[in-house]
Amino acid sequence: MLSHPCLLTYDISPKIMAFSTMRHGAGVSVGNYGEMNINPFCGDDISKVNANKEILSKILGIDSQFIILPHQTHEDKIKIISEKFFSLSATAKTKFLESTDSLITNLKNICIGVSTADCVPILLYDKKKNISAAIHAGWRGTVRHISRKTVLEMCRHFNSIPSDIHAVICPSISKASFEVGEEVYNIFSIDKTCPINLISEYVNGKWHIDLWEANRQQLIKEGIREENIHVSGICTYRHYHDFFSARRLSVNSGRIYNGIIIF
Repeated sequence: MLSHPCLLTYDISPKIMAFSTMRHGAGVSVGNYGEMNINPFCGDDISKVNANKEILSKILGIDSQFIILPHQTHEDKIKIISEKFFSLSATAKTKFLESTDSLITNLKNICIGVSTADCVPILLYDKKKNISAAIHAGWRGTVRHISRKTVLEMCRHFNSIPSDIHAVICPSISKASFEVGEEVYNIFSIDKTCPINLISEYVNGKWHIDLWEANRQQLIKEGIREENIHVSGICTYRHYHDFFSARRLSVNSGRIYNGIIIF
């Protein structure tokens, strides 16, 4: 298992590396983007973003072209990264990854990942079929059941069996920190996947939603074993010195890259 000051790693299997980048320990971005931000869509200096990506690629031991990051739009579109992707032009690759919030692959020595700054990143790994997935589940993606749909797509495309899949719910905003308005509460209240009383709490005149539990329940209902789901329990809003938090730092800030590589 690779250890580095700018990475929080997850011990799922010796066949993979699963991680979230941290703000410190490497990188050249500054201010609310400092230090390690590889997301080009959040307003950071693109030269620094590219430099950070090169730094991360050296840490991971892969070429930077094999670090895959989609342009996320808080929806439920899922893409498969196959060998064909790497034969595309740079423009075609960008188009392919547009409006995508979940990636799946069976390729070795490439890193698929999603970027977050409070939204819930979920990394999946099928130990039997050697399939990985990276999911971006903000509250909109959560109510669109992107976690459940990704598991279904792994089963449909690669014949995965849910009980063979392991999951990590990476650092993201906790229920205690995630205040929502009545309209968001009402959207969650009609979702039959997870009863609203399991994921909500009314505190000091504000509703709080537990996105960790909402996504955990989706994974369980799709057949992933409870003991195979690891919740990091790290709140990005509270630990914004270590992890980016858009609610704490503003949307004009860096993003955590949550990646998984099959070796």
